[in-house]
Amino acid sequence: MTATVDAALLLSREQPFDVARLDRDGRLHRIRPGAYVPKNKWDALQPWERYRLRVLAVARVWKSPVFCLESAAVLQGLPIFGEPTHIHVLSADGRSWSEGDVIVHGHSSERGVTDAAGTRVTALSDTAVDLARVLPPAFALAVVDAAARILERSGEAIDVSERGRAQANRRGVRQLDWVQERANPLSESAGEAVSRAVIEWLGYEAPVLQQVFSYEGETDRCDFYWRRLRIIGESDGYGKYDDADPDAMKAHFVREKKREDRLRRHEGGFARWDWGDTMRFESLDAKLRASGLTPVRSRQSLMLRTLAQNPRSIAPKAKSGPPKPGAKS
Repeated sequence: MTATVDAALLLSREQPFDVARLDRDGRLHRIRPGAYVPKNKWDALQPWERYRLRVLAVARVWKSPVFCLESAAVLQGLPIFGEPTHIHVLSADGRSWSEGDVIVHGHSSERGVTDAAGTRVTALSDTAVDLARVLPPAFALAVVDAAARILERSGEAIDVSERGRAQANRRGVRQLDWVQERANPLSESAGEAVSRAVIEWLGYEAPVLQQVFSYEGETDRCDFYWRRLRIIGESDGYGKYDDADPDAMKAHFVREKKREDRLRRHEGGFARWDWGDTMRFESLDAKLRASGLTPVRSRQSLMLRTLAQNPRSIAPKAKSGPPKPGAKS
């Protein structure tokens, strides 16, 4: 989808006559002054795809911006939850100001700068720390898990608590500690990371991640495993099949059914849930209980309430969907 999204961006300075004609015919959506996208393409985009296009529009019309926070994250392959309200850019002179939906951030601590999608962004570790300070805690965990997973490929690691406490900004340092204690590159998707937080807040014991089973000549790997009770958990998300290809989708479900039946024959209970179950935590709780799990500690109701909304994103007009795909790798 990335290439399609990039190609959809039209700039009036580059195609003045085409843009003027299409805009006059009502066939364009204006992202910002001088930057447009065909209205039919805009209407078909997912929230995180719209946000990515908004960021790329700023990259094309501003002079050498350095993106940070969600604007860096969406270009670096980190999870994006819904459509963030603002575009975030680092200040070149230390002053903070805003222009429309763009916030320019003055900063007292240096940030590493790298390249992503042909634009300049804060270094991955700095992006993760900055977001882990301000996002709701389960979403912060998902971002740091994803950053840790990406960095691990090149033999690097991230400690958001240590990195954050070394900066002058004291905002959210306790949350950085909370995230660092739980961050795990074995978590393969934002859905899995948020599920882990919700499972903890519901009072269940922590599961083993990415447990491998070898039964009936097949090798299967599962998202979660409660070894004491031999219960398997699976967090379903995007990216496991192409819903535009009916044959691929059918084949996926057939494989999953055979896999689940095989595991049920050799293990104990089996729980499967999706993003909606996770966000409506009572639904996840019911599925975990039905599998044979019981809480071992009291609920953390205040933490569960943080799932209600992401104040940094535009409130969805309809039921919120899963986070940006690509967090599973």
